[in-house]
Amino acid sequence: MKNDLKGRIDVARGLKKADLVLKGGQVVNVFSGEVYRADVAVYRGVIAGLGEYEGKRVIDVSSKYILPGFIDSHVHLESSMLTPAEFARAALPHGTTSIVADPHEIANVLGTAGIKYLLKATEGLPLDFYFMLPSCVPATPLETSGAHLRSADLKPFLTHDRVLGLAEMMDYPGVLGGETDVMRKLRTFRNTVIDGHAPGLSGKELSAYVGAGIISDHECVSAAEALEKVRLGMMIFIREGSSAKNLEALLPAVTQANARFFAFATDDFEPDDLKNGGIDLLVKKAIHLGLDPVTAIQMATINPASHFGLKRTGAVLPGYAADMIIIDNLRKLSVEMVFKAGSPMASNNRLTTPIRSQRPTMSNSVRVRSLKKAHLRIPAKTNKVRIIELVPRQIATRQRILRAPTRNGHVVSDTEQDILKLVVLERHRKSGRRGLGLVRGLGLRSGALASTVAHDSHNIIAVGVTDDDILLALSEIKKIHGGLVVVQGGTVMAELPLPVAGLISDRGLDYVVKKLREIEGAVKGLGAAVPHPFGILSFLALPVIPELKLTDRGLVEVKSMSLVDLFV
Repeated sequence: MKNDLKGRIDVARGLKKADLVLKGGQVVNVFSGEVYRADVAVYRGVIAGLGEYEGKRVIDVSSKYILPGFIDSHVHLESSMLTPAEFARAALPHGTTSIVADPHEIANVLGTAGIKYLLKATEGLPLDFYFMLPSCVPATPLETSGAHLRSADLKPFLTHDRVLGLAEMMDYPGVLGGETDVMRKLRTFRNTVIDGHAPGLSGKELSAYVGAGIISDHECVSAAEALEKVRLGMMIFIREGSSAKNLEALLPAVTQANARFFAFATDDFEPDDLKNGGIDLLVKKAIHLGLDPVTAIQMATINPASHFGLKRTGAVLPGYAADMIIIDNLRKLSVEMVFKAGSPMASNNRLTTPIRSQRPTMSNSVRVRSLKKAHLRIPAKTNKVRIIELVPRQIATRQRILRAPTRNGHVVSDTEQDILKLVVLERHRKSGRRGLGLVRGLGLRSGALASTVAHDSHNIIAVGVTDDDILLALSEIKKIHGGLVVVQGGTVMAELPLPVAGLISDRGLDYVVKKLREIEGAVKGLGAAVPHPFGILSFLALPVIPELKLTDRGLVEVKSMSLVDLFV
């Protein structure tokens, strides 16, 4: 925002023409909860006044509604597989004007170099990228990441004006147990915002977690869980991502009395979904499910702005950044125009102002040893095994004990029982370390999938019916320097290279979406029974979400935070 306080005062008093006036619209006031007619006068990127105004440029928005730009409270940019510039191109036309990002995906691969890359790549873009520093790199000691970030590594970033605090504290056992570096991080960031990650945490343990200074959570899966956390003073980010969808379950927790402690977050949003919208989709769905439209808009604007201390963002009021959305109907919420700092950026979901392209350089991050089929074999030690079972529409899993499918003394995939071999291969240090397990619920009847997107350490994860296809998929991942691969019968059917840290494409949104649709078609040909199978696959290696996960070190029982044997 360009600062000319005297000029803005003169515009507000009507002594000077505004740069821009939005004429005759209905302003949604997120402070008072009212909707009323007013002109909005903008001067040098800031709202100068509401009332009756004249301007050098006047846009008639009679019968339209003027809202603040939407804020995504918690998002991992890397999940979009896009550079920040491409992300801005996709998000702005749908009304998202600010995001709060946690770069722990790229930090797990590249360490502080990854954080610096995103801070640099987001400079000067017409979408405000704020950052929370990743608190858990790696997420747990039960996996191998590309970096280990301690409190001393993060502290220098605190002076950056777009760094707001400490991102989701996933290591809640470390908090409760007083682990040394966790305590250092909490002390270092005690005067900033510290966001949480506490799935299922309750009672005295939740009180201890909140008392440590952690003030939000985006992992709630029930209204009861959300209410318990709100009662202890937490802000709840209602998550509706590509894989984890919690909005419908959590909305009953929102009341007129407590709505100010709720906001929206996409968390992990894939390109195909991003093409269709962002926070606007969550607001629309909440309204469709019965939430008052103004309340829903507050949860997407002033609530997250207040939580993160963004004092001049999130409202259509004098002195606030002129980040605004024009819609025609409060319930349908179709975004017609988007303004960023008073400049028109998009119309009818299409960008009208160009955004500069970027040439990322963070490549060659896939470092693996050559594998042979023998490395994938699992000798049968007993006839009972632990199996990771998918939970529909969730990233949590269940642990099941079932009879092991075997052939010639080895555990194998069994498509009749929908049990598939799962592999996680370390890719940062060329150690050759690998975890082998079984997963149920993906529905593949043939072929294999492999990906370098595997939260949070982003080792290579692969699943398949035969060892031959799994091996080919792993080899292709190495060849393309990271990405997504689909294999069937010894042939690569589809792939999307992600050369930037094995997480991000160096191409545009349309290319990425096209490739993902080719991948989706290829996966359907393998018989996949779930939507977003690569999204589901990416969370099967995340050992901070219950119940059973697989890392390069083996099976992790999340509740006890310990490695367990495949065989029972």
